[in-house]
Amino acid sequence: MNLRLRLTVLYGGLFLLAGVALLVVTYFLFTRQVGRRVAIISGTPSPGAPSLPSLESLDAQARELREAAATSLLTQGALALTAVALVAAALGWLVAGRALAPLRQVTETARRIAATADPGGQARIALRGPEDEVKDLADAFDVMVERLDRSFDAQRRFVANASHELRTPLTLNRSVVEVAMHRRTASADVRELGSKLLRINARHERLIGGLLLLAKSETALTEHGPVDLAALVAHVTPPEVAQHLSEAATIGDALLLERLVHNLVENALRHNNEEGFIQVTTRCARGGRVELEVANSGPVIPPAEVPALFDPFHRRARVAAEGAGLGLSIVRSVAHAHGGEVTARAREEGGLVVVVSLPSG
Repeated sequence: MNLRLRLTVLYGGLFLLAGVALLVVTYFLFTRQVGRRVAIISGTPSPGAPSLPSLESLDAQARELREAAATSLLTQGALALTAVALVAAALGWLVAGRALAPLRQVTETARRIAATADPGGQARIALRGPEDEVKDLADAFDVMVERLDRSFDAQRRFVANASHELRTPLTLNRSVVEVAMHRRTASADVRELGSKLLRINARHERLIGGLLLLAKSETALTEHGPVDLAALVAHVTPPEVAQHLSEAATIGDALLLERLVHNLVENALRHNNEEGFIQVTTRCARGGRVELEVANSGPVIPPAEVPALFDPFHRRARVAAEGAGLGLSIVRSVAHAHGGEVTARAREEGGLVVVVSLPSG
């Protein structure tokens, strides 16, 4: 039972208990008073009074009268109590609804903020009313949302600044190395050293790009539109990868979802066996969801280590020199930003099966 129904049952139950207690007390006082009056009526007649029925007959009539009155009191009182209890329960339902209306407003505002993953957009409660516990809760919620709003703004500014400040030096380094390598007077050692520096620089660029994308995916989505996962898979996946595609439409940021598919396929290719397999599947699932599944062969992974694969810079995720250990972390972050979930299980023969579940669009 929800809170409103519990309060209604509590109101109705307390009223019913009070009514039953009142009816019992009334019945006790009524029978006692009627018994006393009957005893007076059925007393010994005075001398010279007209003849009355016998004492036994009066006692019998008095008992019948008392029993009929008591039965009538209980029956009609129970019916009246039942009717009034139903009316009290209905009034309790209305009163509970009015009392819980501010809490529903808090809940609806929290859901709107959670749906957008961003407290901005003037999503505030601003409850008006007396200074009671409910208004204190609403005011505290508004203060919390205001602080979250400032935190999101600071994070967006940091991502924008970091994107420029971190990429610019790497771009300059790459340009300097390339110029030095392509000089006519450059020796073979210089060219070999330049190639190594370019590989290191490229890895750092991928690492910074992954970190920035991870930060972006954990903030509010700025782009919302219909996206077909099957079309993204067909666009991103190489032809040699087995594909079983059914239309799987969702709503979200097409670029982020494309990066999600790319990371899953790239991770499957990087950690696959030489003669292994990779299979990508899209489908509609139950409960208004769509699913993307990527399965591959590869080294045997202990089931206990599977959850840690989604942690940034996990050791197993960086087995290959090209990897930065952020691929699956970005996949999970993008899925959560779109209201989805990611699950993974290790295959007994080796490899991994990753399933991304998203709301259908």
